[in-house]
Amino acid sequence: MKKEMRHSPRNIIYHELTGLYAKVIDSATQTYIGLEGKVVNETYNTLVIQTEKGEKKILKHISKFMFTLPSGLKVIVDGSRIVGRPEERLKKIVSRKRW
Repeated sequence: MKKEMRHSPRNIIYHELTGLYAKVIDSATQTYIGLEGKVVNETYNTLVIQTEKGEKKILKHISKFMFTLPSGLKVIVDGSRIVGRPEERLKKIVSRKRW
């Protein structure tokens, strides 16, 4: 049986972020700051967040996010650490393992 890796503060950058609640806590673009809602899509360079006013695309590399994990724990992540597709971020952790 395959063991599933759960979201934690240590491994959040290697996970799929879609479905998590996110808030932009800092950004080079002032209009992004304070946007919050559920992450509905993720591309290489952006997170799409469903806000009360509709979907907003946020550039990852210029923003800092606070994600709420399924356990309720809040984690702050610098967006430059999550640039890339989720499957590519996972490859980074797999390639670091030694055999």
